[in-house]
Amino acid sequence: MEAPHLDVTIAQDDLQAGAVQVLSTIRPHWRVNTVGFKIFTDGITNNLIGCFNPECPTDVILVRVYGQNTDLLIDRKAETETIKVLQGVGFAPPLFATFNNGLAYQYIPGEVLTVETVCAPSIYPLIARKMAQLHKVKFHDSQPQPTLWAKIRKFISLVPNEYAPSEKQQRYVSLVAGGAEMLGRELEQLTTELSSLGSPVVFCHNDLLLANVIHQPGSVNFIDYEYAAYNYQAYDIGNHFDEFAGVTDVDFSRYPSQSLQWDWLRIYLTEYTGCPPSDDQIHSLYVQVNKFALAAHFLWGVWALVQAEHSNIDFDFLEYAGLRLNEYFSKKESFLAMKMPR
Repeated sequence: MEAPHLDVTIAQDDLQAGAVQVLSTIRPHWRVNTVGFKIFTDGITNNLIGCFNPECPTDVILVRVYGQNTDLLIDRKAETETIKVLQGVGFAPPLFATFNNGLAYQYIPGEVLTVETVCAPSIYPLIARKMAQLHKVKFHDSQPQPTLWAKIRKFISLVPNEYAPSEKQQRYVSLVAGGAEMLGRELEQLTTELSSLGSPVVFCHNDLLLANVIHQPGSVNFIDYEYAAYNYQAYDIGNHFDEFAGVTDVDFSRYPSQSLQWDWLRIYLTEYTGCPPSDDQIHSLYVQVNKFALAAHFLWGVWALVQAEHSNIDFDFLEYAGLRLNEYFSKKESFLAMKMPR
């Protein structure tokens, strides 16, 4: 059954009242006065409220309200279509409704990853296999193109010429010497260096930070497909490895070691290709992944510069932009110098 579109716009400062409006259509039999509501604070893009009916505890609805001006960064129509396709192949929870500034879908029970669990020997193999399965999903028969370069180019175009107040502008200038021109030069170099690596273009999640992986004993699920699109295989993996550092307490010393990466990639390739990989296959993907991890730092650094201008979420986006761009520049020389096996 097609999820209906509701002519409802939920106020960012009154999520519960908006959620009640949505529930009145998708769960009209619920007694609203008995429903429990929980606002989730993990995300830095959207606002999320959970709706819990004590009379049917297994039917939990999540209402996601898009962050202010995030339509500048995210193609919401494409996101909805992606969710529908992935729902059909078991990768996304049921979508119950869309509304003017968000959507409502089924809650997936489990625990979000932490900086400890993402590298746990009982969990990271599940993530590697799940990502390999996602990368084999086919959306259409035409020759897919990677979204990476166009996405970064768009983000750079959205970085403001000047922030207000002046204190924010001063912080920006200290973080990004050379401004948008410098960012454009870095993008040009990355495009040249990484496009020639031969990484396959596959269907990617593109945003597998810790909060977007839900695990239960023996299984994991991916959520929030806002940025999902065809992209380089190695980018999706490298982006996930970057996220071992966390978001609210960023520590890039948590970036996975070579030995952990090799085991992760061995598991991934076994699932992706259907047979155990050779050392050269693992080595090739290892080099590609670490080079594309640079691109992920760069993309999210520029993304945060845009969010610093437009988002009303209580998060220091300029500080986060500085952390990601500093890590990009600190690793750039050594990662780009990595050599593929002969």
